[in-house]
Amino acid sequence: MDKIVEVLNKCVLFKGIPNNEIAKSLESINYEISNFKKNEIIAIEEEECISLGIILDGLVEIQKTFPSGNIVTLSRFKSGNIFGEAIVFSKKHVYPATIVSIDNSKIMFIHKNDIINLCSISDKFLGNFMTILSDRILMLNSKIKILSHETIRKKIANFLLDEYSKQNNNFLQFSYGRKKMAEVLNVPRPSLSRELIKMRDEEIIDFDKNVIKIVDVELLEGCLIN
Repeated sequence: MDKIVEVLNKCVLFKGIPNNEIAKSLESINYEISNFKKNEIIAIEEEECISLGIILDGLVEIQKTFPSGNIVTLSRFKSGNIFGEAIVFSKKHVYPATIVSIDNSKIMFIHKNDIINLCSISDKFLGNFMTILSDRILMLNSKIKILSHETIRKKIANFLLDEYSKQNNNFLQFSYGRKKMAEVLNVPRPSLSRELIKMRDEEIIDFDKNVIKIVDVELLEGCLIN
């Protein structure tokens, strides 16, 4: 139990809640802990979602499979991250994508009725849950904004300007490479690379591995207008 509480202490759902209160909260609800092997499917697209998942150990990917057979990784979650929070209370509570354990993983599942119980027990838990849902909405709005741009350059410019606002630095650090960035922008990876090179040649940006430098903010903003 102590090890589980330590992991939950780092989870956004239990942020700011002392370990003894987390342990006490767990005693008041029913939860299930399941182990998954590497590459084992945790949930299939369109499967009913009645529980929120908390990753206690391992790595998990959210994957979308297209009719062509191509698989795109939408997100990757590690220990302390959660999934299903925006689906479990929706009218159509089914997984919109497949969840796969890409390493040996341990997942805690909390039924939606017990989530309600936790919200009633702890104001802090309720506040954390509402914050998570709000952040998810903002993230989705940001993705919709990116996808609404008709050219790859505009998608890149909008994405980099958003990151510039978040990181407050001309040197933008990313924890992922071009493949993941292409998936985020919903563009082919070769097309993304070609456009980044063009923007570098025009001295709008520069880049080295997972760092992109904004050379001229005004030129980058101009990409959204032209």
